[in-house]
Amino acid sequence: MKKIVSWNVNGIRAIYRKTKYEWFKEYNPDIICIQETKAHPEQLSNPQKRIEGFHSYFESAQRKGYSGVMVFTKDEPKEIIHGLGQKEFDEEGRTLELIYDDFILFNVYFPNGKASKKRLDFKMTFYDAFLKKTKALVEKGENVIVCGDVNTAHKEIDLARPKENSDTSGFLPIEREWIDRFLEAGFKDSLRMFHDEPELYTWWDYKTRARERNVGWRIDYFFVSENMADRVKGATIHDQVMGSDHCPIEIEVE
Repeated sequence: MKKIVSWNVNGIRAIYRKTKYEWFKEYNPDIICIQETKAHPEQLSNPQKRIEGFHSYFESAQRKGYSGVMVFTKDEPKEIIHGLGQKEFDEEGRTLELIYDDFILFNVYFPNGKASKKRLDFKMTFYDAFLKKTKALVEKGENVIVCGDVNTAHKEIDLARPKENSDTSGFLPIEREWIDRFLEAGFKDSLRMFHDEPELYTWWDYKTRARERNVGWRIDYFFVSENMADRVKGATIHDQVMGSDHCPIEIEVE
């Protein structure tokens, strides 16, 4: 059984300063996917970029202090693919693809569309490019896992105040419809395979102290290709783990 964890840490240096990676070390998953590192490897100390027993891989944005993903993994992948192969996306350091013997794992920090119409358009273009790439893999029969901060709540159950946010990027019809299309392309939302209850959130607004009241959004996901669904034995939100405005999520894969 493999435990795979995903967490938008909102700054890898900040999360290390707050936690010293104690939760990672105590919980001891097999793979840790991190989004929004906001750092290049050369900006990190050895303790920040190394956990004993793990290999580490990085994909950073050209712009310092922005975006970025990294992976700690006990098993060394057969191959690492950095980015989607499209300059406008890859210069923002949003995607790591790890190819293992029995599955392909994507760690992705999807764009946020709240800043402007231009950024929403960028987000939707990224979404479509990512769907094209992963759909092709599914059609070839590959076992695919996708995790990360998708920056969209799929259904009304996935955020505390859907009516108030119906015109907010992150819950726009066009964004939610993309998740529909992604699932139709051969993926399953792993959490909803095991949990159909409400109030399961992964992000809370810092400014309004929303976490104290659990006024949150579920915008972090593990998706698995349908041919892998029976290998997924559990899906969890670790909402007790502090340090970021997001919490870690996990799947267990046989």
